[in-house]
Amino acid sequence: MNKHPLKESSEAVQTHLNICQNIIQRMAANSTSSKAWCIALVSAILVVVADKHVPNYVLIAVLPTALFYVLDSYYLGLERCFRRSYNEFIAKVHDQGIEAEDLFIMQPSGKVWVETLASLWSFSTAPFYVTLFVIISIAREIIT
Repeated sequence: MNKHPLKESSEAVQTHLNICQNIIQRMAANSTSSKAWCIALVSAILVVVADKHVPNYVLIAVLPTALFYVLDSYYLGLERCFRRSYNEFIAKVHDQGIEAEDLFIMQPSGKVWVETLASLWSFSTAPFYVTLFVIISIAREIIT
């Protein structure tokens, strides 16, 4: 079988890159959405708990905060893996090593679970969720 490398100006290469960029943007948007939903849900829980004057119920807000923290880290981990995949594809393009079988394979490069664990300590997740946990603790003390 005769293989012919594709050029970076090829419409198929450009389409592949656009699809990759869209996936990366979607992961970033999902991460932002996780934070917004977490704030809305935790705020609603804290308002209800404050109205009922039952400080121990504040701990209910810890569960969605922890779940959104993991979900947000997962999206960030996926985004990192897709960025790596994108960069590897670009490197192949520059080396003129792109073949037709390299196109339209949208798989994250690397281990998503490793990136998810690393993302738990990322600057875009840890300060946000740690601050939220601190606010939940303060709310419990204030409601007492």
